[in-house]
Amino acid sequence: MRIGILQVDGKIPNLALMQIASYHENKGDQVEEWVGGLWNSVYDKVYASKIFDFSNLPLLPDDAIIGGTGIDFYNTLPKKISSQTPSYSLYPECDYHIGFSMKGCRFNCAFCCVPKKEGRPKHNSNIDDLLVNPNGGDRLMLLDNDFFGSPKWEEDIKRIIELELRVCFVQGLNIRILTQNQADLLAQTKFYNSKFSSRYVTFAWDRINDEKLIKKGIETCLNAGIKGSQMQFFVLIGYDTTPEEDYYRVMMLWEEYGALPFVMPYNKKDLYQKKFARWVNHRAVFKSVQWEDYKTPKKIYTKKGILENMIPIGDYR
Repeated sequence: MRIGILQVDGKIPNLALMQIASYHENKGDQVEEWVGGLWNSVYDKVYASKIFDFSNLPLLPDDAIIGGTGIDFYNTLPKKISSQTPSYSLYPECDYHIGFSMKGCRFNCAFCCVPKKEGRPKHNSNIDDLLVNPNGGDRLMLLDNDFFGSPKWEEDIKRIIELELRVCFVQGLNIRILTQNQADLLAQTKFYNSKFSSRYVTFAWDRINDEKLIKKGIETCLNAGIKGSQMQFFVLIGYDTTPEEDYYRVMMLWEEYGALPFVMPYNKKDLYQKKFARWVNHRAVFKSVQWEDYKTPKKIYTKKGILENMIPIGDYR
């Protein structure tokens, strides 16, 4: 059989599609990433994965198997596929290992699908079992949603340290309940961003009411030797916070600790959320232009007169 596979969205390799590829390769099927053209005349079976609900699906065969949280929060791979060692044949350019050491989460945040989809924390794979990419070297990207919630977190992080792996906790870590022991061990890892180009570790600040816990967690990290400039924070906006609270959070992180905020809009179609995220997440703009100047309409003058009359996006009060 000839199998066509499509990753609709997402910037990192899709683990589910890698396991589907492995399943079919082990059966002797020919597996290919779809890069354009007609489906029906080429493939015997087509799989597609859509992570985000706002992403558009291309035209697919009527019998295509489509999954991912962008389609259904609750759908999961059959055990015969989810137990497969992922195949990197779809991503020959991938130069790191990827996988889950654990699944689930200790919290039950209303805006998050993880506890509904994965349940309570449980161990998934030993670190050594994730190191299967021939081109992965010493780089490991963990997809865990609550690494320190795993019953085997200490064993896993000590193994990461022992193997001297460069590790990316791409989904972020929960700083609200981070213990000093956990922070001390985290500081001993070679933590990196998702491109393995910068030394920082990612946390999250979703609700304004968590300010005291966030500050306590930052101080715990500082005590362990993790610098403020080595911390990045996902900052959720548009769920249950006001624009004033959004601004306060990003500026507090940046001005008090030198931590990098990264804004995550809850509604990517909302004009205010889109513009605020563009301002914060464009580092050069965030560091050089004030929000009041960025959001306010301005007339641009040239020798020939008004070049452009910029229109405000949304209501920023």
